[in-house]
Amino acid sequence: MGSHGIGVSRLLGAIIEASHDDKGIIWPEGVTPYHVGIVNLKQGDSSTDSACEALYKELRSSGFDPLYDDRDERAGAKFATMDLIGLPWRITVGPRGLAQNKVELTSRRTGESEELSPQDAVLRLKAIYEPVLAANNR
Repeated sequence: MGSHGIGVSRLLGAIIEASHDDKGIIWPEGVTPYHVGIVNLKQGDSSTDSACEALYKELRSSGFDPLYDDRDERAGAKFATMDLIGLPWRITVGPRGLAQNKVELTSRRTGESEELSPQDAVLRLKAIYEPVLAANNR
């Protein structure tokens, strides 16, 4: 590829050109720098902090590379950052959802969200990424 002038930087540019919207990049699952973003809606709250840390550890032990946004920012700023980075999936953890044992799993590509238990969100991501992770382990 290098002899034809197709390097990594050109490939990244082509991916971004083919997969973006007005909010930013939308990384395809096979080439994303992080598989999922975890957004803590109430940084400093013991229940949301521990739930996010547990999700992070569970995802890492399952072979994922999650990005944990633990900044002390408003939710809108965190969502905008995640959209700009373009991670294909986002798990949102907040105190109201956790009171019902729910987190929100959101697709960056479609914007569709579903409320799931933290364990079910991890299982759903495993199912989504199964073909990608299997191909990477060959």
